[in-house]
This record gives sequence, structure tokens and C-alpha cells, in this order.
Amino acid sequence: MNSLQTLGSAWQTLLATLILLTPAHQVCADDDALLQRFEFTQVQMGMHFKLTFYAADESSANRAAAAAFARIGELNSVMSDYDPASELSKLSKSAGSGRATPVSADLWQALTVSQRLADETAGAFDITVGPLVRLWRRARRERELPSAERLATARAAVGHRLLTLDEAQRTATLTNPEMRLDLGGIAAGYAADEALAVLARHGIRRALIDASGDLLAGDPPPGEPGWKIGIAPLAGAAEPSRYVWLARRAISTSGDAYQFVEIDGIRYSHIVDPQTGLGLTKSLAVVVVAPDCIIADSLATALSVLGIERGLEFVERKPAVAALFVEGSRKVGPTEKSHPRVSSRFDQLAPVAK
Repeated sequence: MNSLQTLGSAWQTLLATLILLTPAHQVCADDDALLQRFEFTQVQMGMHFKLTFYAADESSANRAAAAAFARIGELNSVMSDYDPASELSKLSKSAGSGRATPVSADLWQALTVSQRLADETAGAFDITVGPLVRLWRRARRERELPSAERLATARAAVGHRLLTLDEAQRTATLTNPEMRLDLGGIAAGYAADEALAVLARHGIRRALIDASGDLLAGDPPPGEPGWKIGIAPLAGAAEPSRYVWLARRAISTSGDAYQFVEIDGIRYSHIVDPQTGLGLTKSLAVVVVAPDCIIADSLATALSVLGIERGLEFVERKPAVAALFVEGSRKVGPTEKSHPRVSSRFDQLAPVAK
């Protein structure tokens, strides 16, 4: 399925559908070389990664795809919070020991980008949220809110200032013994960036990476200004109302259409607010356009926590970033509609495609 699906709410889903204008395996001329379109899909990091790109022949395409997927797998062994043997899990186990732990270049990149965004958003994005995420996963399974005592204990171990990074030594220190790091809001974006870089090293630049809703575009398909993506609020089988060209940029989404729980009549998102320790309760879908996927991925989560007004204010200060917000009531009827709020540079960074 060629699609980027945003995570909206039960009342309305925001869908961004990827439309590949060139049929599979059609031969096209590009810089005097004949290129063919190829698609490869694998489950990595617990999600579907899809590679769509143009290459000269099948053997070179297979080699490039294998290398890209291998790189994603390598990053999973670094950043997974499910795998007790991952580098991230081992770093979390050092919490409270007082030791500064050396980290790899990949983990360092994710940590530094995360901490920078945490500072800029006053903690709306926070990778130290691991204790709350674990608590909330259990709450979603059992459909029961965590006790006030457990919530308070988890919140005491959360806060981006409890994570100290030493740039000179490239080490990380977790100061609270109950801390656990969670890179769920940034790892897929970083993996998409790295997969595109691997394809480029194999001479493949006309490519699109789809990390289950986080899209990263390289150069456009032959003869096109970009990869054509449709974004539309759906009512039944509604067609996309906004089409955009995406080239050399990323687009990412965040919301709660499929990952949520209803407890005592209140619908909670899977996205945890670091301040309250609970899932977000405001129905909001966010689409972010950014120069690379690590920023688009993490910022989509941050803007969901910030909300529309603070989110728009934040985005307008970032010349290379744009965002679209769709908000709705938890009890919106089937005929009611919500109007998107769009930052001023959205059409500039993701030009309208007719």
C-alpha cells in the first residue's frame, strides 16, 4: 500500500496518500541512463519500512535495498528499548550509578538532537519519559489508570535535565536510578535518514523511504518535480483535498487514530505528556515537513504535546520547518468537520501539486 497515514482520531482520520506517478518497472530516461522503479518492504524496528527508488538494474537495486535494511537493523540494535541487549537498554541500566557512559556515534546523534529539542520545547519532547511510557503501556493493556503513587514515582524519574551529555568525551550520565530512556519518537526518523544515505552511497538518489508514516524523499522520480503526496481529512472514502510535492525533505505525522485507550469515558492517546504522565486527551493530528526525518519525526511528537497555538508559534520560528494541525472533539458527529491550521511556510516547503 503506497500510503502515509497520519494518526488522527475516531471522528476523522487525516490521510496522506503517496501516489507514485510512474508504474512499477516502467523504464525512464534520466541523465542518459535508463532507470527502473523498484519497491522493497521489510519489518524493522517493529514497523514496516518501505523503500521505493529508481535504479539501473535489478541486481544493483537488490544490493542497495539489502544494505539499507541492514543499516536499519543495526540502528535497532542500538536504539531499541524492548531489546535488553541494545545499547540504549544498557545505558538505561547505568542510571543512578554516577558513571558517565561512552556511547556510539549513532546513539550520540539521537541523544543530542533529542536534548536540543527538549530544551527548545521546554520538555514537550523528552526521551527520559521511559518510566511513564512503561506505566502507560500497562495502563493501556489493563484499561486502568495508574495509581497516583505509581504515577508520582515515575514522574520523579522523568526530566530531560536528569540526562547529562558530555560532548568532549561523548558520554551520557543518567542521574536518577529509576530513569529509562525511550527513543520511540525519534529512532524511526533517524533510521529513515540513514537508509536514504545508504542508497545514495550505492548511487541511488531518486528514492523515497516510508517508515510506517514517516516519509523521507530524496531526488524526485524522473521527469517529476517531486514525489506526489495527497493529504486529506476523510469522511468515508473522501479523496485527498491537498496534494503536495515532496523532494529532498521529510514529512511525518502524529496522532491517535489507532493507538489509544478509553478509560472511564475518556480517550487517551499513546503519546504521553511528560508533564502529566498521562496520554494526551485532546484530539489532534499533526503533519510536519522538515529538512530530514529525524527532525520531522521528533517534532511531530513535540507539536502534539504543545498543541496548536504553542505548536504554531514554535514552528514559525523555524524557517526550514512547517506544520499542519487538525483538531476535533472526542464526540464529533459524522457530519461535522474540522478545518486544518497550517503554518505560513507549509506551501513553500511542500508545494501544492495539481
